[in-house]
Amino acid sequence: MDRKTLRQRLAEIAFAAELPDAVLDEIATVAKSADFSAGTIIFREGATDRNLYLLNSGQVALEMLVPGRGRVRLLSLGPGDMLAWSALLGEGRMTATAIATEDTETIAIDADRLLEICTANPQVGFEVMRRMSLALSKRLLATRLQLLDLYSTEPLMCRE
Repeated sequence: MDRKTLRQRLAEIAFAAELPDAVLDEIATVAKSADFSAGTIIFREGATDRNLYLLNSGQVALEMLVPGRGRVRLLSLGPGDMLAWSALLGEGRMTATAIATEDTETIAIDADRLLEICTANPQVGFEVMRRMSLALSKRLLATRLQLLDLYSTEPLMCRE
């Protein structure tokens, strides 16, 4: 995929939507298309991955190994969502296993190179980290709700 098409796809993903043109241009220089067929393990919990993925289409399940329960699905992600945020924090060690539950198109961004861009250009750094913080706060809330159900002895009931 050429850089112009990649940049256009970036602009259409919710995580990158409304980023200034200069920021999108810079991110596109360290990104590539990465597609996964249904059933593909994108990465495993505890493994290292140096890419930040932005989902363009498809679905990805995040699962964790829970002692006494085995693999537990914590969250499902879809178009516009971010995947593998650990890579951007310099760690790169994944906190969950990501599995494409349907054919999935992503944009894979080299996290090391993106961090270099963020350091060199504070505008890029601010925009990327702000969006990552918003995405992580939503994910934290969803995970908390899942954990309430996971560790309860009774299924969660919705009250109206």
